[in-house]
Amino acid sequence: MGAVVICPLTISSLTLGEAPFRERIRAAASAGFQAVGLSVEAYLEARRGGLDDDAMHAVLAEHGITLGEVEFLSDWAPGTGREIPSAKERTAFHIARTFGVDHINVGLFEPTPVEVMADGFTALCERAGALRIALEYMPFGAVPDLPTAWELVRRSGRPNAGLVLDVWHWVRGATCAEDLAPVPPGRIFTVQLCDVGPDPLADMRQESLHLRLVPGSRTRAAQDLLALLARHGVRTGISAEVMSDALLAQGPEATACAVFAGTRAVLSGRTDVCAE
Repeated sequence: MGAVVICPLTISSLTLGEAPFRERIRAAASAGFQAVGLSVEAYLEARRGGLDDDAMHAVLAEHGITLGEVEFLSDWAPGTGREIPSAKERTAFHIARTFGVDHINVGLFEPTPVEVMADGFTALCERAGALRIALEYMPFGAVPDLPTAWELVRRSGRPNAGLVLDVWHWVRGATCAEDLAPVPPGRIFTVQLCDVGPDPLADMRQESLHLRLVPGSRTRAAQDLLALLARHGVRTGISAEVMSDALLAQGPEATACAVFAGTRAVLSGRTDVCAE
């Protein structure tokens, strides 16, 4: 306990809301994060604002920070009438390859039969080539729980297929240690930390996107999940994902500082989960 955190910490794209690229990088770096997540939408907005890839590389280098993850793909399942692969998918792959990103986070919202999801997820992983695809389950989504998410990863048979474990979804989805048991430790590609409020909303998606709390600020959910993952043999990257309207109202720098302080405090006793 009390050890120095040795893993690079990523602040997720959604934690900083719609902050422009330069501002989000500056806020993340000044708070102490070593990496930032970037959504396809935030990347395209930066391009529209006049930043090409070289300029974005320069901003990252100026602040000594890297891109840690790309998100969020939710248009990969067939049968929705969308183009597959979508333009968003191609852009996500471009970002990951151009900036050396470790993984791309994906999920699915529309109700979809498991067989269709399995085929679509396998095809997505095949199109990704060497890029790692991290599937996130959400209790309000088409992949509602960890057993379903692991089944899709297992069926894919692809070495680049893995999982996102998110504290909010873990708690609100009533996930338990038994759900984790069949998942090989190496298939956990990233862990997203936050805390949860005392009273679940009927609209879980609304709560997830707007009312998350700083890790460790109310419960031990983040610490307990990290302890469980350590016992399971997981060593992986850590991302702070705290979508909070209340925090964002204070600005990106204040948001990043508050989230970093809480995340660092939670991780200070759990370095054995972090991938160096």
